[in-house]
Amino acid sequence: MLKELRIKNLAVIDDLKVRFEEGFNVLTGETGAGKSIIVDSLGLALGSKVQPDFIRSGEKEAVVQAYFEAEGMKSLPDIGVDMTDGFILRRSIFASGKSRAYVNDTMVSTQSLAEIGRALVDIHGQHEHQSLLSVDKHGLFLDFFGRLQEEQRRAERLYREVEISKREVAGLRQKMQERAHRLDLLKFQIQEIDSAALKVGEHENLSGQKTILSNLGRLKELAESAYELIYGADDSCIAKLSSVISKLRDMSAIDHQASEVLGMLESVLPLLDDAAVSLREYKGRYDFEPGSLDEIEERLALIRKLEKKYGEGIETIIRYRDNAEAEMKDLEIVDEQIHDLENELILKEAMLSEAAAALSEKRKAAAQRMEKLVLKELQELAFNDAEFLVDIRREALSSRGIDRIEFMFSANAGEPPKPLVKIVSGGELSRVMLALKTICADFDSTPVLIFDEIDSGIGGRTAEIVGRKLKNLADKHQVLCTTHLPQLASKGSVHLKIEKRQRNERVYVEVKELAGSERLKEIARMLSGNVTDISLRHAKELLESAA
Repeated sequence: MLKELRIKNLAVIDDLKVRFEEGFNVLTGETGAGKSIIVDSLGLALGSKVQPDFIRSGEKEAVVQAYFEAEGMKSLPDIGVDMTDGFILRRSIFASGKSRAYVNDTMVSTQSLAEIGRALVDIHGQHEHQSLLSVDKHGLFLDFFGRLQEEQRRAERLYREVEISKREVAGLRQKMQERAHRLDLLKFQIQEIDSAALKVGEHENLSGQKTILSNLGRLKELAESAYELIYGADDSCIAKLSSVISKLRDMSAIDHQASEVLGMLESVLPLLDDAAVSLREYKGRYDFEPGSLDEIEERLALIRKLEKKYGEGIETIIRYRDNAEAEMKDLEIVDEQIHDLENELILKEAMLSEAAAALSEKRKAAAQRMEKLVLKELQELAFNDAEFLVDIRREALSSRGIDRIEFMFSANAGEPPKPLVKIVSGGELSRVMLALKTICADFDSTPVLIFDEIDSGIGGRTAEIVGRKLKNLADKHQVLCTTHLPQLASKGSVHLKIEKRQRNERVYVEVKELAGSERLKEIARMLSGNVTDISLRHAKELLESAA
C-alpha cells in the first residue's frame, strides 16, 4: 500500500507531503490546482522519464519519494535490496535532465526502479505507465483473465528448451563440418608427439651432455693431467706417498710415536688409488663417438620445435597430446550425439507445438468471455454503442505461443473497431481499463491502481456507476482517483483536496484531507461551482448514498 508521497521542488510544488490510506482515495480541486502533478510525481518515483523543466524555477534539484508498506505485498522483482519492512522509492532529478534512483537509500538503476513500479502501481489516464498502450501487454491481460498463466509459462519453458536444443544441434553440425579437418590435425599432432618418444627430464639430460661434448677436449686434457699427477708418473702423488710411508715405517720401528702419523698416511693411500681409478673411468667417458654432439643438438632442436607448437616443457607437450587424444575420441562420437539430439529436438518441438496450440484454443475461448464481460462493463460506463474485440492472429512461434493478441475498440456506432493503442482520449482509455480491472478484480495482484481524469466526458448516472465501480475495486486494491465529478468524489473513503496558494509572489500547492463539513462544502462546490444551501443539501445526499 502507498502510504506517503513526498515532493520537493517539482513544478509549482516546493515541499509537499501527501498521505494515503487503504481503500478509495479521491483527489479533487479546481482545474489547474495540481492534481495531475501529484500523479506525475508518483510516476517519477516509479521510474518514468524525466524532463529538465520538471524542476521548480530557481532550484537545482527536485526530489520525489514514495513510501510503501510491505504488508500484503506479493512477489516483487529481486533487485538485491531488502524490502521486507516496507520500502521507499526515491528519485532525484537534476537540471541537466539526469536523475538518480534509490530503493531504501540504496542506489539502483532506473530500470530496476521501473520494474518495482510496474509491480506496485498501475496508472491510467495519462500516457505513461499505461499497460493498454503496449500491445505486448494485451496477451498478458488475456492470459491473466483466462487464468492461463501456468499454460503460458509451460509453453515458454518448452520454447526455451527447444531454442537450447537447436543451438546444441547447430553447434554439433558445425563441429561435423570442421570435424574431418580437425581429426586429421589431431591425428597428425598425436603421431608427431608419439614419434618423438619424449621422456620427462630428457631435455635437462641432453642439455648436460651437450655442455660436456662442447668442452670435450678440455675435459680430456684435465682428466689425463690429473691422472698422471696422481698415478701415472715416477714422481706421482702415490709414488711420493709410498716413499713417505716407507720412511715412516722405519721410524716407527725405532719410535713408536711415529706410528700415529704412519696410520694417517696409510689411510690416505687407498683413497688416492680410488681417485686414480675414477679419473681413468672419466677419461673413458669422454671417448664419444664422432657425431654424438650433432645427434644431441638435433634432438634438442626437435624438442624446441615441439615446444613452439604445443607449449614449453616436455610435460606440457605430453599433456597436450593426451588432451588431443581425448578430443579426438569426442569428435568420433559426434555422429551418435547429433542423432540423439535431433531426435530429442523433434520430440520437444512436437510438445511445444501441442502446448502452443492448446494455449491458443484456450485463449480464444477466454477472449469470447472477456469480450462479453468487458462490453457489459463498458455499456454501464456510458459506452452504449461501444464494441470491444480481442483480435487473435496466428504468428510465428515464440515464447508467448503462436498468437498475436490485440484489443480492438470502437466507442461510437458505425465505426469499426480499431487498435486500442491508437485511442488518444485518456478518459476513454481509463474507462476501458476500469472495465478490464473490474472483470479481473478478484485475481489482479497489482496493489495500487491510479485513475487520472477517468471522468472525462461522463456525468450523471454514468459518473455514479463509475464511482461505484471504483469503490468496489477498492475492496481488492488501494485506488487513487483524480476527479472533477462529485459523484466520484463522494464515493471515496479518503478525500484529499488540492489547492494552489500564492505567497510572496510565488505559487504553492497544498493538500488537505477533508472530513465533515469541509468535505461537504467541497462536494457542494463541485456540484454547482459555489457553496449554496441547495448544493449543500445535494452534497449531503450524495455522501449519505455513498456511505
